[in-house]
Amino acid sequence: MFGCKCFYWNEVNNMSPTEPGTFSLPAPLPTWPQGQGFASGRINLGEIEVCRISRFNFIWSCNLLQSKKKSATFYEPAGIPDGFYSLGHYCQFDSRPLRGFVLVARDLASSEAEAAHTSNLFKSPALQKPLDYTLVWCSDEGGQGNYEGCAFFWLPQPPDGYKSMGFLVTKTPNKPELDEVRCVRDDLTDKCEVHHLIFDAISKFSSSPFSVWSTRPCNRGMLGRGVSVGTFFCSSNWISGQELNIACLKNLDPKLHAMPNCDQIHALIRNYGPTVFFHPDEVYLPSSVSWFFTNGALLYKAGDLVGEAIDPSGSNLPSGGRNDGEFWIDLPSDGGRQIVKHGNMESAKLYVHVKPAVGGTFTDIVMWVFCPFNGPGTLKVGIMNVAFSKIGQHVGDWEHFTLRICNFTGELWSIYFSQHSGGKWVAAYDLEYIEGNKAIVYSSKNGHASFPHPGTYLQGSEILGIGVRNDAARSNLYVDSSIKYELVAADYLGEGVVAEPSWLQFMRKWGPTIVYDSKTELDKIIKLLPLMIRYSVENAVSKLPLELYGEEGPTGPKEKNNWVGDERG
Repeated sequence: MFGCKCFYWNEVNNMSPTEPGTFSLPAPLPTWPQGQGFASGRINLGEIEVCRISRFNFIWSCNLLQSKKKSATFYEPAGIPDGFYSLGHYCQFDSRPLRGFVLVARDLASSEAEAAHTSNLFKSPALQKPLDYTLVWCSDEGGQGNYEGCAFFWLPQPPDGYKSMGFLVTKTPNKPELDEVRCVRDDLTDKCEVHHLIFDAISKFSSSPFSVWSTRPCNRGMLGRGVSVGTFFCSSNWISGQELNIACLKNLDPKLHAMPNCDQIHALIRNYGPTVFFHPDEVYLPSSVSWFFTNGALLYKAGDLVGEAIDPSGSNLPSGGRNDGEFWIDLPSDGGRQIVKHGNMESAKLYVHVKPAVGGTFTDIVMWVFCPFNGPGTLKVGIMNVAFSKIGQHVGDWEHFTLRICNFTGELWSIYFSQHSGGKWVAAYDLEYIEGNKAIVYSSKNGHASFPHPGTYLQGSEILGIGVRNDAARSNLYVDSSIKYELVAADYLGEGVVAEPSWLQFMRKWGPTIVYDSKTELDKIIKLLPLMIRYSVENAVSKLPLELYGEEGPTGPKEKNNWVGDERG
């Protein structure tokens, strides 16, 4: 009747939905220093202005199998300011606090005097009503005219030259009013992609599943201009790799006025800078870069057997270029080698890179920690632990974590914890806090990967209990990044605003490459294991990252993918 297939829900309980709780940071936000558009509540994207809506009205909830982990709720934005329009509805897991958002938009040209915008006379409006709606899917709760507990999912049909930003959900088969949502002119949008799967509906007719995902811009990172709207994508026939029929916004403001200025950056770090705890048994501790250089680190050039002392500021390091293997840094060649290996907590600090994220609607504060040495790993096989003698160790270790700040309000939104070749984002409501809004970051023993909570994390198979251990715990060994930090880069502020240290331009490796027979060491360990688990161990070990198998120094922060790009995950 309505052009959709009816679906069978194993269990749906939407008569008395339990709404998720809300979340607030532990301490009230401070008054940020004065600036342009940071934390002003609205962001100018060029021809349109957007504001963030985090208050919602409940529409519909689905609870598959009576499991809160599988339940999701759909909302419409509430309290939209005069002159602004909805771009779509919002959906989230019920197992999480209600802390999401959607953006609402207004057309700046239509809200100001025509005389001031003569250049816009020949342009179509930035926002337009849809021409119609297409029914994408409906639940089968209703029947024979009874629609109690039913939901209908609608895709706005945009005029030519415009794109839809999201879907609408209603409780009846009546189409939404055309005035309820706006489509955005094509040149003001960017492509988006599915991100997290929110839920799958189970059909009587298995040929027609229905799924809902969160979305994110395709073009991310420091140079990406895609802006997340906060809406969801849904489909009963979408195939991975297909372009979505909705889009995200694009920030066309060349100056990114919503980004924090220098004073605001320092205020953000003072308010949110985490305390980094190292394991109580950690012996390979961090240091400042200048301490590393002053205490005997040497610069080597291919073909030369003798290294050159490095100036405390790194001014004699080769600058720019690429990691071509021509130069590298190593520990002192004399008796100071063992001393430098163990770092120096008194000098340790975090090196801070600040950059735009999600089209300048968020700020990423990337905090880099340097350790002169990365220690060997420990293999865990069930209840048995085997310490490696060499596997995992290398000279020079750069690790990082990233604070993502919402530019509408200045709130800490999430933290990215870098973990060897990957990492994960953790929302603010899942963090541990030590004081006010300052979170805790746990650095793993020997490997210095970052984690949000203490414990033992396996780099391998958690199911089999086989992998390299990452042990994280609180101790008296810590660095307070809200105090001990150095701002080293913030390109968007303009040339010369932040003086980048000389060593940051060193694009080669911060440690030598030494190849050793890691296979022999692993074979010796595996032969000591009971026959029944040898194959599982060999299989798990074969999937470990290559960096564990050679003593190879890492490149510096500027050579990492995330310096310009987005974090992995």
